[in-house]
Amino acid sequence: MNKYSYYFVNGITLYRMVAAPLLVFLIFTEQVDIFKWLFGFSFFTDVLDGWLARKYKVTSRMGATLDSIADDLTIVAGIIAVIVLKPEFLKQQLLFIVLLLVLFILQLCVAFLRYGKISSFHTYMAKIAALLQGSFLILLFFLRHPVYVLFYAAFLVTVIDLAEEIILVLLLPEWETNVKGLYWVLKRKKRL
Repeated sequence: MNKYSYYFVNGITLYRMVAAPLLVFLIFTEQVDIFKWLFGFSFFTDVLDGWLARKYKVTSRMGATLDSIADDLTIVAGIIAVIVLKPEFLKQQLLFIVLLLVLFILQLCVAFLRYGKISSFHTYMAKIAALLQGSFLILLFFLRHPVYVLFYAAFLVTVIDLAEEIILVLLLPEWETNVKGLYWVLKRKKRL
C-alpha cells in the first residue's frame, strides 16, 4: 500500500468531516453563496476519495468508516440547510423527509446493536442514492425551484438503499465494508 496515496485519500475524507461544521456555520451566518459552493465541493470530494481509494488500492476499514461518517455529516449539513434556507420545501415534503430520517435512524440503531458501530457497506445502491441526494441538494441551493423529479428519485432509491442496509446488517454477522449489495451477499451465502 502506498502510504502517500493512503494519507492523501483519507485527508480528502477528513476534509469533509471538518467541512461539515463549517457548512453549518455558513448556514447560520447567512453566507449562502459560500455554503452552496463548499457544499457542492464536499459532494465532489466524496466521489473523488472513493474513486482514488479504489484506483490506488488504499481502501481500509478505518478509511471506510471515516468515509461513512463524513457522508453522514455532509448530509446532516444539507438537511440543516434545507430546514433553515428552504423551510417551504421542507413543509411540502415533510412526510417523505421524516420517513427517510426514521429509516436512517433505524438502520443506525440496528448496526450499533449488531456491530457496536455504524455500518459502512458502500453498496452500489448507497452510491446511487448518494449521487441522487447530492445532485438534488446541490441543485436545490443553486436553482430557484426544486427539481421534484430528482427529489422523488432520490427518495425512492434512498428508501431502497436503507432497507437493503438494514437487511444486510441482519444477514452479516461480522462488520464488513465494500459490500456490493444484497444480491451479492445472498449469492455468496448460497455458494457457502
